Amino acid sequence: MENKYFDDTKLGTRDKRGNWKPNGKIPVNPPGVFPFNPLKFFKDFIGWPGYFFPYQMLFMGITILTYFFLTPPLEQMKNLDLGWILFIFFRNALIIFLWTGAFHLKLKYQGSAFKYNPKPLETNASKFFFNNQTLDNMFWTFCSAIPIWTAYEVITFWAFANNIIPIVSWEMYPVYCCVLFFLIPFIRDGHFYFVHRLLHWKPLYKFAHKTHHLNTNTGAWSGVSMHWFEHILYFSGILIHWIIPSHPLIAMFHIFHAGIAPTAGHTGYERMVFKNGQWIPCGDYNHYLHHKHFECNYAGGGMSFFDKIFGTFHNGSEEADIAFKERRKSRKYL
Repeated sequence: MENKYFDDTKLGTRDKRGNWKPNGKIPVNPPGVFPFNPLKFFKDFIGWPGYFFPYQMLFMGITILTYFFLTPPLEQMKNLDLGWILFIFFRNALIIFLWTGAFHLKLKYQGSAFKYNPKPLETNASKFFFNNQTLDNMFWTFCSAIPIWTAYEVITFWAFANNIIPIVSWEMYPVYCCVLFFLIPFIRDGHFYFVHRLLHWKPLYKFAHKTHHLNTNTGAWSGVSMHWFEHILYFSGILIHWIIPSHPLIAMFHIFHAGIAPTAGHTGYERMVFKNGQWIPCGDYNHYLHHKHFECNYAGGGMSFFDKIFGTFHNGSEEADIAFKERRKSRKYL
């Protein structure tokens, strides 16, 4: 790329193999948690780029539009009819196809600028279905992730429609509903951390999670490319809405967040750059290091304070790199 905006040398360095890393150490997120600094926390909370902008707000917007314009009325969902179930399945598939496909294509033409691992995605590797990493990832996405995501969503909507799960009214309890709606990213990230740690238990890793970790050099389609058993655990976070007072829109945001959030986080790029110099953050270096070392940064970048608490945080430094390489040698997964 000749465009000056694609020059990543000022914001990071490349080693002799061409691997790029951003300057400085990875901070513990959200900022202001360790040590606690309310002003710093609030600044990141509403800043750009920050915890909520741009992605959390995008996920909220996609969910709200889908709920009001592309979701059958609850009255129709009282019965488990194939018609509306298939509609939700194909709706979810279309959303993933457009969302993840856009990231995949845009970054394909960005080349290696801001890409952590300069190698292209694998196209001749027997460890992947069809010997192709992208096709393998798409297979697991459309043949496992979306069916299981849809199943959780359908049964939850059906339960709401039949008052098996009581619905909290936005009109009667607006503050409660708003607070719960905005807490969903935090709740989901917490659920993800502990499920993720469970999946690194050796028997479960070999049975299921290894499928996801075949992607050491990740791409956009790697996000929800997982074994079917992992999908059952991963999307199970929506079940909290069977326990706490909730609303169908809030429950839908929870599972939509689980379905579409991993795309950006697995692109393998630090940012997506446009020709006019504008950019948006993409896959954080925090999670890239998890795919590189396996036993660190289970929480992802947004809520890495979980890793800080439980001693699994890798800050991107050479010292941490050496420590986690030694830890990986002592525990063989493959």
